[in-house]
Amino acid sequence: MNEIIPADRIEAEADDASGAHPLFRDAPRTVEFNKLRKRLMRNMREAIDKFGMVRPGERWLVAISGGKDSYGLLALLLDLKWRGLLPVELLACNLDQGQPNFPKHILPEFLDKHGIAHRIEYRDTYSIVTDKLPAGATYCSLCSRLRRGHLYRIAREEGCSALMLGHHREDTLETFFMNFFHGGKLAAMPPRLLNDDGDVEVLRPLIYCAEDDLARFAEAMAFPIIPCDLCGSQDGLQRNAMKAMLEGFEKTMPGRKDIMIRALGNVRPSHLLDPKLFDFAALSGGNS
Repeated sequence: MNEIIPADRIEAEADDASGAHPLFRDAPRTVEFNKLRKRLMRNMREAIDKFGMVRPGERWLVAISGGKDSYGLLALLLDLKWRGLLPVELLACNLDQGQPNFPKHILPEFLDKHGIAHRIEYRDTYSIVTDKLPAGATYCSLCSRLRRGHLYRIAREEGCSALMLGHHREDTLETFFMNFFHGGKLAAMPPRLLNDDGDVEVLRPLIYCAEDDLARFAEAMAFPIIPCDLCGSQDGLQRNAMKAMLEGFEKTMPGRKDIMIRALGNVRPSHLLDPKLFDFAALSGGNS
């Protein structure tokens, strides 16, 4: 039987590097790194527990792009599983999308070195995106849809019930404000989402984790980062504007991001303007 271990024990055990996944063998032994690691583990554990992500015995496909966020997701999930806190099977997966000069050797070598079960899939979505969109267009949306479709397929082929993505606190807030300013709706990235076919869940365990924490974690762990040469090199994206706005808020009013991410879980439908969520017409005064 899988034991559910409380968060305070997770933090205590995180100080013991000898009990960690081999991926952490060369991790720093500093107090600062231990605090960072425990904070990320605590935030991830909160999301996993609060949103009921775990069903013991299932298999999860962990999407890994070579960026700091997906490396952090994989490392933290492996650490929780190593400690007996995550009763699921993990399979790392990289989708090589055919970007020019993509260093194909980095991820297989990293995953093999640390004995991490994985699948590398090649699909040239880059040519499809650049063929269908004019030069200078924003590739992110189409690229994401194509990538997600292949990852769903791979999850089915590998018997995985869920696809794990490395979206963090800032990704969620940026999406919320993009929808708010440009889409005319209140919506963000959900921690759990069922795909349209109803057979694969999308899970985001890092939803409460700060991007800065993940960047420091990736640097301390010396992950071999692979930059995105397709969409990451494009300037002027709406998301960049949202990121700059949020950074401005945080600089002038420290702690705003944490307050905003908590606000997304503290909704008052009666204080918004959507009659589908609250029956305003049914309200009546005491004298009616």
